[in-house]
Amino acid sequence: MPEFPDVTVYIEALSERVLNQPIQKIRIGSPFVVRSFDPAIAAAEGKKGLGIRRLGKRIVCELEDKLYLVVHLMIAGRFHWKPKGAK
Repeated sequence: MPEFPDVTVYIEALSERVLNQPIQKIRIGSPFVVRSFDPAIAAAEGKKGLGIRRLGKRIVCELEDKLYLVVHLMIAGRFHWKPKGAK
């Protein structure tokens, strides 16, 4: 699985930023990337990250209150970290 090293690097970087920290804001750049979700993505805001792991090619972020964010980066997917208040 050629994506394995990439996913592993993302998990390491996310662990430093997400674990034991509240998620301040989630912004989806394109609604096309969201297939389905329940509850709404805004429910994750304010929740602390409890764990991050790989599930195949997906990244699973475990949050408080039994919420999970599951992300598949596809071919060119990426996360962007912006300073608070950035456009």
